Amino acid sequence: MNAPLLQVTGLKKHFAPTKPGGAVVKAVDDVSFAIDEGKTLGLVGESGCGKSTTGRSVLRLIEPSAGSVRFMGEEISSLSASALRTMRRHMQMVFQDPFASLNPRMTIGEVLEEPLIVHGLFDRATRRRKVAEMLDVVGLSAAYASRHPHEFSGGQRQRVGIARAVITRPKLVVADEAVSALDVSIQAQILNLLQALQKEFALTYLFVSHDLAVIRHVSDSIGVMYLGRMVEYGRCESVYSAPKHPYTQALLSAIPREHPDQVRERIILRGGTPNPAAPPSGCHFHPRCTSCMDICKTTAPPRVETAPGEYVACHLYR
Repeated sequence: MNAPLLQVTGLKKHFAPTKPGGAVVKAVDDVSFAIDEGKTLGLVGESGCGKSTTGRSVLRLIEPSAGSVRFMGEEISSLSASALRTMRRHMQMVFQDPFASLNPRMTIGEVLEEPLIVHGLFDRATRRRKVAEMLDVVGLSAAYASRHPHEFSGGQRQRVGIARAVITRPKLVVADEAVSALDVSIQAQILNLLQALQKEFALTYLFVSHDLAVIRHVSDSIGVMYLGRMVEYGRCESVYSAPKHPYTQALLSAIPREHPDQVRERIILRGGTPNPAAPPSGCHFHPRCTSCMDICKTTAPPRVETAPGEYVACHLYR
């Protein structure tokens, strides 16, 4: 059996206090998952759960505090700056805000050519041809290469952001809320584009989103995060058809019904998301959980394997 393209084990990212006497924020706390080549893992959870920090830590856009990230058989966390720079050709990111992530002073052609220049790929004429080809692949005219980002709509800018991420032919793409800033009709177009590119270029995705409907549409497996911890992890079909963790069950109950006659019991969570700088003891979810037991208040639940390669972190399954 082939090893996963990306294997993350015990990943942690802790932020130091911003003021004297403040608390350490454990944005990512002992997260583990794996993604096979050509597959998509969806990370889902409420805002502030640590999913975006997880994606950035995997790429070392921010330095992890602890844990192992193995990509293409190499330990990313121990790579030197020069070795990491070389590796970045194979691991790229699509950001949430396509306007903020594009240099307003550069033309679209310059934006797309820049990664090829950084990695020393091709001569100038070939790079220009690659830029034109990539614009066509993402549904934009090659004539747009001379325009600037402010001349495009949000959906068009995100197509440029995707083209920039894919032009070096990476193995892994981290999509951080890649469609959340777009209109619903444009979201569908971008999702279809991402899936088409995955088939054409054999891409592997780590797809970060708060939208469970989007995650279900694109993912092969799903990781559910809450206050820095992965509370459930498994195949898409397993998580959606039989969610184990009470938090996952509540999230899925909030998805809009596909048909007016569809019956679904809505689970209303009590209270709001706790302060990540002062999370509850034991299971972080216990103050909002309808199945809370005494042990949940004092002891963090271990990961319990529910099926091969799937687990839930909940005392109900000990």
